[in-house]
This record gives sequence, C-alpha cells and structure tokens, in this order.
Amino acid sequence: MCGITGYLGFREAYPIVINGLQRLEYRGYDSAGIVLTSSENKLKLFKTKGKVSDLKKIAKKNNTNGHLALGHTRWATHGVPNNVNSHPHISNTGNLVIVHNGIIENYDTIKKELIKRGYTFSSDTDTEVLINLIEEVQLKNNCKLGKAVQLALTNVVGAYAIAVYDVNNPNEIIVARLGSPLAIGIGDDNKEFFVASDASPFIEYTKDAIYLDDEELAIIKLGKSIRIRKINDDSFVEPNIQELKLNLEQIEKSGYDHFMLKEIHEQPHAISDTYRGRLLADKGIIKMGSVDNNITKFLNAKRIIIVACGTSWHAGLVGEYLFEDIARIPVEVEYASEFRYRNPIINKNDIVIAISQSGETADTLAAIKLAKSKGAFVFGICNVVGSSIARETDSGAYTHAGPEIGVASTKAFTTQITVLSLIALKLGHLKGELSNSKFHNYLQELKLIPSKVEELLKINTEIEKIAAIYKDAPNCLYLGRGYNFPVALEGALKLKEISYIHAEGYPAAEMKHGPIALIDESMPVIVIATKKGHYEKVVSNIQEIKSRKGKIIAIVTEGDVLVKEIADHVIEIPETEEAFSPLLSTIPLQLLSYYIAVMRGCNVDQPRNLAKSVTVE
Repeated sequence: MCGITGYLGFREAYPIVINGLQRLEYRGYDSAGIVLTSSENKLKLFKTKGKVSDLKKIAKKNNTNGHLALGHTRWATHGVPNNVNSHPHISNTGNLVIVHNGIIENYDTIKKELIKRGYTFSSDTDTEVLINLIEEVQLKNNCKLGKAVQLALTNVVGAYAIAVYDVNNPNEIIVARLGSPLAIGIGDDNKEFFVASDASPFIEYTKDAIYLDDEELAIIKLGKSIRIRKINDDSFVEPNIQELKLNLEQIEKSGYDHFMLKEIHEQPHAISDTYRGRLLADKGIIKMGSVDNNITKFLNAKRIIIVACGTSWHAGLVGEYLFEDIARIPVEVEYASEFRYRNPIINKNDIVIAISQSGETADTLAAIKLAKSKGAFVFGICNVVGSSIARETDSGAYTHAGPEIGVASTKAFTTQITVLSLIALKLGHLKGELSNSKFHNYLQELKLIPSKVEELLKINTEIEKIAAIYKDAPNCLYLGRGYNFPVALEGALKLKEISYIHAEGYPAAEMKHGPIALIDESMPVIVIATKKGHYEKVVSNIQEIKSRKGKIIAIVTEGDVLVKEIADHVIEIPETEEAFSPLLSTIPLQLLSYYIAVMRGCNVDQPRNLAKSVTVE
C-alpha cells in the first residue's frame, strides 16, 4: 500500500518526484524518502519518518540536482515507521537502489542466507533484503542488472512493485510487478520516463503510459524503447501503450479544504458519469455492453456471489437487496479476505461479482483468481481504468467516478451502487420480474438521483451544527433496515475511519438483541428512517431508544412529521424509490463524519494507520 515514483530524463528529477510523492500519499504516509543521482554519479539520499512535507523540509537544506530519482511514501509492514526503515534502500556495496511496494513473505529465510554470506542489514524491512539479494545474484552471475532482478524475483514469495537502478549506470531503471500496481509514463522520443504506482505523478508531462501486468519486468533506458519480459519464462512482451484520460484538475482540491469534501460534492457528476451512455431513460433502455455480451450467463445465473472489502463490501450488500428484490436472483456477499481462505462452493451457473474502487485490492484479486480456478464467470466493478481487477476479470464495468484521493471512500460507494442498480434493473426487466411501467418508473427516478444529491448537499450547514454537538461523543450507533442497513454500516465506518470515534452499524431490530444495553443520555444514535420500506418498524425502534434517553439523529424523507416529533435532530432527504434511497441517505452521513473529524482536528484525507489502496494482505 506504499507509493513509489521515479523519473529518468532531461529535467530536474527532484521536483517531479517530490510532487509525485505528494499525489501518492493516499497510499501511505508513515514515512517518506527520495534518492537522487547527479551527473557525476553521486548518490543523494533523504528519508524520514513522517509525511512528504517532512521530507521536503530535509531535502530543501541540501543539493537536489540530478536527472534520475526514485521516491517512496510508506505504509509500514515490516519494521516500525522510522528513518532507517524508510525507503529507498541501498545495497551493501552502495551501488544498487530500490523502492518497493508490497511484501516479500520469505524475506527472513533469504536474510539469514545473506547474513551467512557476509551481508549486513541496518533496517527491519523486507525491502533491504530484496536489494541485497539482487546484488548477490548480479555479483554471483556477473550479469546485467535487468537479468539480476529477474533471477532474484524468481526466488521470492510475495507481492511487489519495484524500481531499481545502479548508481554507476544512471541511464537505466529496472521495474517489475507482481500483485502491486505499476505504471510507466513515456516522454517524446523516449527522452524521459516516469515510474509510479499510478499515473497521477506524471499526467502533466505525458499522456502515454504502460501498465505492467503481473510477473512482468521492464527495462527502461534513455533513448531506447521500453523492453518488457516475463519474469518466469524470459519471453518478451509487446508494450501496450495506453492514452491516459486523467487530467490535472481531477487530482487537485479545486478550492475545497479536503479531498474528501471535494469528492462528496462530486457525487452528482460522478453518478451521472456512471450511468451516462448506459441509462437511456426516455427510451426505456439500459445499455451495458459488458452485460449485454454475457446476457445468457446473467439470465441463467442461479446465484450471484459478491466479493469485496470495506466500503465496496457495503455497496455489495446494497447489491444483494437490489438483485434479490428486483431480479429475484439469490445473492451471497462475501468478505474477499475470508472467501479466499476457505473452500467456497461455486457452481457453473454462479456469477461472481468483484467490487473494488482501485481495482488493486489484494484480497479481492485473490478471490477473483480462486473463483476463476473453479470455473466461475467473474464480473468486475472498479473505478481505475487498466487496473489489475479490470484485467483479471472475464468482463466488467467501470464506475467512471474519477480519481478518489481521500482515503475514506465516498463517491466510490454511490457509483458502485449505481452500476449494481443498472445491472439489477436490466436483469429484472428481461426476466419479467418488472413490468414495463415499473421498469420505466425506475429508470426515470434513477435519472433524477444526481439532481437530488445536488439539493441534498446544500444542507451542509445544518449537518455541521449537529456535528458540533456530538463531536466529543466516545461512541455512536447507526441503525437502518432493508436497503438502508448497509448504509448504517457504511456511516459507522466513515465515522470510525476519519474521526476515531468508536461506531457500530446494526439492523434496527437487532438493537434489542444486545446494543440497547449501551444506550443512555450520552449515546448518539443515527437512525435512517425513510418513508418507504419498514418505516413503522423503525419508528418503534426510535421510541425504544428515546425511552432510554438516547439522543436521536434521524435521516427522514422530506415532509416527515412523525419522526420529527420524537427525534432530537432531523435531516431530510428527497423522496425516491426505496431501492435508490441508499444513494441519498448516505450523503448526510458522509458530511456528518467529515465535519466531526474536522472539528476534532483529525487529518481527514489521511487518517492514521490507513491507506487508500490495500494492496497487501
């Protein structure tokens, strides 16, 4: 979950790499480092515990000239966050330099063998072991660096995206990947190259990029075309150069205080971008090529298994309600991290849907490979074009949400639900579970969701006032029923992630089976009590809480009267179909978490111990 970046070319490397690290800081921010090599082949290494801003302070006091550099921002795995464990790491001779995202699982065995051969280690990291293994292979075989990296990687177990260079050959970088993402940016006439965990560090310099596949190694040399070979069989691969659709404005805050707030406010556009070209409401059509091309598989599906992690898992839970309610297809929603480690029963008529914002989630990728090994048809839903999940699945759909930089997902959740809604509606109509009139009503209502979210975002001042009252609460409960039970889980997760307040989400009726014991006058309870669905039941639950002096923050449908008389605070959302209510009810919960976290002085975009893309187990 670390971020790596690098530059080789005619420009000064430091500003490119340091700015790239700041854009990659969503991937980890325990420590940071940068290494530069000058035209005299002098090595300059700066690294520190803390954020990239701390690294900049150190580097500013030194000479940062050079046209070759590698940078790293770390999410700690092996070894605590400190200066020594920070990347980049250098081999014992001082010749080889590496940055690494991933985990080398058999590093301890390799380390013990290298110690026997006279190697010493200053850090606790698996990465320092890897660079010395590469050096040992190179010295033993008297081979070029690219071959040494290839041979060394055949002896490691784990996941990696690495960039390596030799101080004595400052015109070449070797990169490789297995299980962790890696992009290569290509300048005009191969006069400069960029390396990064994603394309954001180099979008203002080039629109041409190569995304390495698993078990691929690339030799990047100034003035030469990139050569890519498979690590295990030494065969060469034709580079697939893609045009980047990303632009600089998308990865900047655009006047917002935080990326999270910007991304909350981007949801009307993100949802409409997700269904653009797919939802033709006035024609009564849902057009999705990835579903249309596999329609027989979907219509014959006896069961859908959804695998995901975190917020994507919550979106999958909403998908369970959608598919079962609208298309009458049984659904199981699995944590990818659990699914991959048991022996799931998968039948030939099952469809596995894998959901991930980044398309790089390690557990979800492993679940995909397991499902495919059992003969399942796997459909991916992700946001990042060219990501591993997009390549590993049999078919799939992009959410088109645009970059999500804030660690706490917001627009990922609503756009994933939008894709799931489109698929469920299409299948429900084709299976005859939805009448034509009902189907058309659904399409028209889904089309209106972005404008309703836009209206809902205007009440942020009201939510900010509620946040000020409860910002110091030590605990919080979130309750919902039906379609809004997953929203309760997601609301609780958001509060935990960014404000560090302990929060739990429950089905409202389950409160009586344990959590009600926690309720007293200091316990805020957020209840999603929209008009459609199980309204009367939820009202009864609210009364049970009030009778025990709990504080009620209710999310209700516009015009509600009954809950207003009971609750301490009420947030109104526009009326919609029950199936689409999660797209609206989640918005005030996102804002509530955001304002509470800001008032508590928390780092909203970079909450402690978290990273955006979980690319390690």
